[in-house]
Amino acid sequence: MNKSAVTSSDVAGLAGVSQSAVSRAFSPGASIAPETRNKVLRAAEKLGYRPNALARAMISGRSRLVAVLVAYLDNQFYPLALEQLSRELQARGYQILIFMTDTGNQDTVVQKMLQYQVEAIIMLSAELSSSLARECAATGTPVLLFNRYVPGLPASSVTSDNLEGGRQVAHFLADGGHARIAFIAGQENSSTSRDREAGFCKGLAERGITPVARAVGGYRFEGAAAAARELFAAAGRPDAVFVANDHMAFAVMDVLRGELGLRVPQDVSVVGYDDVPEASWGGYDLTSVSQNLGEMIQATIDILISQIDRQQVKRKAAIIPAKLVVRGSARPTRR
Repeated sequence: MNKSAVTSSDVAGLAGVSQSAVSRAFSPGASIAPETRNKVLRAAEKLGYRPNALARAMISGRSRLVAVLVAYLDNQFYPLALEQLSRELQARGYQILIFMTDTGNQDTVVQKMLQYQVEAIIMLSAELSSSLARECAATGTPVLLFNRYVPGLPASSVTSDNLEGGRQVAHFLADGGHARIAFIAGQENSSTSRDREAGFCKGLAERGITPVARAVGGYRFEGAAAAARELFAAAGRPDAVFVANDHMAFAVMDVLRGELGLRVPQDVSVVGYDDVPEASWGGYDLTSVSQNLGEMIQATIDILISQIDRQQVKRKAAIIPAKLVVRGSARPTRR
């Protein structure tokens, strides 16, 4: 029999089951006896049958597709998040569609996403307008911002506790005897960078210290390198720098050691945020705030699957605890 002509009816006839049993055998989470499923799978293998996911989606009205919008993948944190999201969603019978976007182009790409009848949208390092978020909510399509949030936006969010993470860094550096502490921000409009800086400034104030300088790296490697040159060209250079993420912290360390001839941590302590795997590499040995990626992914899955199953969009925010991981790029505390 021509494989392209094999239908579920053929499989049902060979397996001696109903056509609905064939459908359940290939539907993730469907109720079917193991013995019946095995009969169907054996018959399907013998006939070379493969279920048509697109046809099934048209019949059921369920695409089982989740769109992921990504602005950039330079930061090592996001490829890891993307991999874990994909694996966890696949384990629950969903597939992801990846869309790339540029700054200011997010709404256009989201409109294209909706044409694929996706059941949910995850924004990685990207945002959308409040009007489009309301449109998604009105059509029953859950939207979740991963690793950031937008106040007042009708979209769910999952972040680490950026305020507390920044505060931990401030206490660590202050207790290490640093007095001239600077901060390198990510993007000014990013809730992630704002909260990390706010927690950092609060923690320094609790130790009676005011940041000596501030620069903006824009979450870009070259941007962070330029920010480091700016900070250390001025008189009274910092003796410690908190950088809004690890990706930028690597650039800062390269400039300090490779261009300026400074020692890390003897001359300058450097602390990042994310604790990506590269942070533990011997070349950087970066002290960093660890985001619990596993818990963030689990919270994301739980929020989206719940709203998909209930067919009800409701704004929900999950904040996952963060923890400072001390390595060799910063002087240890004296206390």
